[in-house]
Order: sequence, then structure tokens, then C-alpha cells
Amino acid sequence: MKRVSGRRLENIATRPSDLIGSTPLLELCSTESGSRLLLKLEQFNPTGSAKVRMAEQMIVDAEKAGLLRPGGHIIEPTSGNTGLGLAMIAIERGYRFTAVVDHHASVDKLRAMAAMGVELVFVGDEATEGPLTIERRRVADEMARELGAYRPDQHNNPGNSAGYRGLAHELLADIFGDVDYLISTVGTGGSLCGTARELRSLGSEVATIGVEPAGSIIFGAPGGTYRQTGSGSPEGFPVGSNVDYSLVDEAVQVTDVDAFAAARVVSRRTGLLLGGSAGSAVHTALHRLGSLPPASTVVVLICDAGEKYLDTVFDDNWMREHDVLDTRAERRIRALLAELDGSRYPPGAARRTRKNTSYTSGTRFCV
Repeated sequence: MKRVSGRRLENIATRPSDLIGSTPLLELCSTESGSRLLLKLEQFNPTGSAKVRMAEQMIVDAEKAGLLRPGGHIIEPTSGNTGLGLAMIAIERGYRFTAVVDHHASVDKLRAMAAMGVELVFVGDEATEGPLTIERRRVADEMARELGAYRPDQHNNPGNSAGYRGLAHELLADIFGDVDYLISTVGTGGSLCGTARELRSLGSEVATIGVEPAGSIIFGAPGGTYRQTGSGSPEGFPVGSNVDYSLVDEAVQVTDVDAFAAARVVSRRTGLLLGGSAGSAVHTALHRLGSLPPASTVVVLICDAGEKYLDTVFDDNWMREHDVLDTRAERRIRALLAELDGSRYPPGAARRTRKNTSYTSGTRFCV
């Protein structure tokens, strides 16, 4: 809220939800053809995630519809970021919140929810491989019926996608021209589809690429085990209505190895820690950028902060234990970044321009 004091305007938030949105864009790299890769850094939202946008929207919509009364109880299955968003909004608006979780979720997300006073109900045990999405949903539905609690159902709640309308407006306000390509991981589908829907309603001709973990079934591939959290759906899980396939122009799967390698390399290059699933979207964008039409603007939604994965994605021992540490994959990402934009290496860093190389349009071959 801004208050007038003499000739100055104070810019002071009075509620945590006032801090949602207006997240920055970072140009990660650009090509000689004028194409650029921009990261929409959603970890600068309160709770460190894009999901707080849709959490607020779902709760506001529920209040307007009479589904939530003062002092009410909210129950939702979550892998963490939606739960953190719901926890913050519940505190602000006076609700009790119970999160149904499993041990696949980031430990730091679970600890953060507990620190915010959330009741955590676990399903499965620590030895279980992969997310227990179906069991989390079953338990949450059962508890909500028994306790008369409000269950947002983020996978099918229209407030999820609607919560990202503001993100679309921010992109067009911050960029001269259009967003040519929008790339995001897909879990519930709200961030990619909600943003794309609003962009197109505003006249954008944006093309979209949805990214899921290898092993996820959202785009029709066989199910398998994956360790990326917050994106994808396991075998047998019904894909919700917020995944609007008509808004996804291309679907891509990225392995845990490649997703985590990209997150680690970008974090070391920029000093900004990205979540493992965000790494899969960056990996996809880096492999597209050099082949796109000149002067293309590519935006990757970075939906999560890497600080939540210090004991997994950024822990070499954990990575080795789960067979996802691959120094060759990290070298490939570093080389690709160097080819796309070697100029961003720090002054004085050793650089070598490749000789006698057949140059590909739109790329720089510098190391």
C-alpha cells in the first residue's frame, strides 16, 4: 500500500499477499540473430513459488462462492509449493489448513509448511519410490468429506489457471513486443495454460511448449519413476482439467539427469538457485533457442526456488545415491550456454573461438 507523506509515496505492503506478482525477468542468454532467453523468476514471490498466485485465487473464489466460511478448514494434497501458498493465504485470512503429503516432496517444503503451522498428514513411507499422488488425493477427499472441510482440488479448480492472468499482463508490460515462445513445466497445468490463455486473449501469438519429467503420463507417454517434484503425473493419475491440451503446442519430456544438470549449471552461472523441475524447462529452451527465427523472445517460467533442494538436486551425495549425477550432462549444458552466448562469461575468463567451424545461424560458438 502506498501512503502519501509530504511529497513522497511510501511503498509498504500491509499483507503478505500484497507481495504476490511483479516478479523480475532475467535474460539468461541471447544469440547473434537477436533471439533471447528470458527467465520469469517466480521464486521472488512470497513462499518462493509461482503457486502462491493460484492459491490466493482459489481461496478468494471459494469465499465468493460461499464454500469457505470464516474460521473454515482447508484440506489439499500437495507436493509442497501449492501447500506453502495455501498456508500463507490461510494464515492471512484466518483458516485452518491441512496438507496431505508424501515423502517424495522436498524436505524443506515440508519443514516450511510445518513452520507456518500447517497440519501435515503423511501417506506412504520414506522408502516409497516416486510421488504417491493418487493416494494423497484419496486421503484428502476422505478427510474433507468427514470433516466438512473445503478441498480446492488444484488440478480441476478453474481458479488455478485464472491465478496466472496477472503473470501474462506482467510479461507484456515488461517486454517490448510479444512473447514468441512460452516454456514451462506442467503439473496441474495452471501456470502454462493459464498464462498462455490470457496472453492469447490479449492478442499475443505466443507458441507454447509444455515440459514434463520422463516417466510422467500427462502427454501420453508410458509411466515410470521420476524424482522431479511439483511437475508431471504418475501412471494411473487422472490428468485434471487445468491441463488444456488445446493451449499446448508442443510437449517435451526431460530426464531427471538433464533437468538437474541444467538447474545446477544455471545456478552456478548466475548465482540464482533454480528448482530441479525448472531445470527441465531451461534445458528445453536452451536446445530450442539457436534454431528459432531471428529476434525470437523465449520466456521460461521458473516456478520454484532452488533453496528448497539443497539436500537433493544441489547435494552431490544425494545425486550419486539416486544415480542422477552426470558431469557429462553438466558439461553439455555449459558448452551449449557458451555457444549461445559466450559474451556473458566474466571478464578475464579463458575464452577460445572455434576455428574453421561451419556456423549455425543464430548461434555463437565461443567457449
